[in-house]
Amino acid sequence: MELMHTRLCILYFWIVHSISYCFPYEADPVGQHIGFQGKIYIAFVMLSTNILDQVYNPGDVVMNQSAIVIVVYLLAVLTIGAWGLGLHGLEDFHLAGRSLRKVLLTGTFCATIVGASSTMGMAGLGFQSGLAGAWWMLSGTIGMLILSLFFAEKIRAKGCYTLPELVGSFYGERVRTAASLLIAVSWVGVIAVQIAAAGKVLCAIFGGDGTIFMIACTLVFVLYTAHGGQSSVVRTDLVQFIIIITGMVILFFAALRSAGTGSILSQSFPTSAQMGGWEVLSMIIVVGSAYLVGPDMYSRLLSASSPRDAKISALFAAIILIPLAFIITSLGVFSRSLYPASPPEGAILSLMTGLLSPGMVGLVAAALLAAFMSSADTSLMTVTSILTFDIYKKARPAVSPVHLMNISRIMVVLIGASALLLAISLPGIIKTLLIAYTIFTSGLLLPTVAGFYKERLGLTSGGAFYALVGGGTTALLLGQSYPLLGMAVSLALLLVVSYLERRHARGKTRQAM
Repeated sequence: MELMHTRLCILYFWIVHSISYCFPYEADPVGQHIGFQGKIYIAFVMLSTNILDQVYNPGDVVMNQSAIVIVVYLLAVLTIGAWGLGLHGLEDFHLAGRSLRKVLLTGTFCATIVGASSTMGMAGLGFQSGLAGAWWMLSGTIGMLILSLFFAEKIRAKGCYTLPELVGSFYGERVRTAASLLIAVSWVGVIAVQIAAAGKVLCAIFGGDGTIFMIACTLVFVLYTAHGGQSSVVRTDLVQFIIIITGMVILFFAALRSAGTGSILSQSFPTSAQMGGWEVLSMIIVVGSAYLVGPDMYSRLLSASSPRDAKISALFAAIILIPLAFIITSLGVFSRSLYPASPPEGAILSLMTGLLSPGMVGLVAAALLAAFMSSADTSLMTVTSILTFDIYKKARPAVSPVHLMNISRIMVVLIGASALLLAISLPGIIKTLLIAYTIFTSGLLLPTVAGFYKERLGLTSGGAFYALVGGGTTALLLGQSYPLLGMAVSLALLLVVSYLERRHARGKTRQAM
């Protein structure tokens, strides 16, 4: 076991070394180098060897079938993400060349949204609160519907690279920097949740140390993201969303056959005894806001081929996810009926290991891993773009595009490593994401949405800055007890400080006259 830890850690830091030194700074405009692609395929072999070495047992045919399916899935995703990319610059790496049309864009929206919280976490809510737990994803679809109908075209038409750049176009560089730091800190936690969930799934099947599985899964999405950036992420997302749908539907019908329809028909909705109206409202505001101003959602909009494609794809994604919310929540309801002693966030794992054949266990596990990695890779690229353009490039504006490409790839690896370290010590999935979402939305929601109407509302840069900092800080300190207090503080600061600054400016104008 100690040897396994050592080998995987050496592999991770070997990749860091490779990415740091294998890109040419002058000969090739995008840093494409045959040495790096060769190193990725060496990593294929090392990764598959380490996973099989950990889980393969000559005497256990059941476990071996699941292991083979999962390893094939991981290597297939790595191949799809890394094979045959032709990048032509920073825009290709960070925004897929702004070329995404409706099918790819809708697929990557859906795959990004269906992560650890929308699978294991939401099934856990179903286990605890019944069908009302579906409000986790339904809240996100409400945010997506508002985003698509009222803001998507405006966002894409701005032509920015990142959400902080968009916010900076409203309020200036000081607010842009504050938004960048708030998003980067929050979204490393989002990545860590996906990694931790992957470790839980593989531990449930194979036993052993979850850290090893977390390292292996992190290596997969970090490798293809570092190699192809957003272009790799988008290509893998569509495939992974198809796998997610397949796995969840298979598990739903297996659980329905075993538990019957009674456990579902007896549920109440939209509220339940365990989740009342106030809890639902709080979830809609906090989680829905995370989609309305989510930097991962904005990265997809900014990658669209046109403002209209951005709007339509976000709308389609929201509609597609509504039935999926009820399917996944139902898994928690079924699990409570069949396996009442299961931990809530282990509901899907209990159904998977208790009802399915070995091959199907591998397929559903692959679906869960697809959910986690398709969310993690998008969040990873989001933080990478923000740190590259909104922090690093601002500090060193004269650097060349080639240098920025290399920095972007190094950022991918360093952010992935940071999220991996955080994942090892995380609490529950929903709890962690609610903390991250509450801090993020409390600071950024109102300044971002109001920025589109800045002149009409009379908002100022100082008002936005203090709203962002004050709302985020309030949520950090008191958000777990009072989840909406940060937004209230943010609104008050945005309006009051803007009013005082306008009044002060008018006074100075009168004195000058």
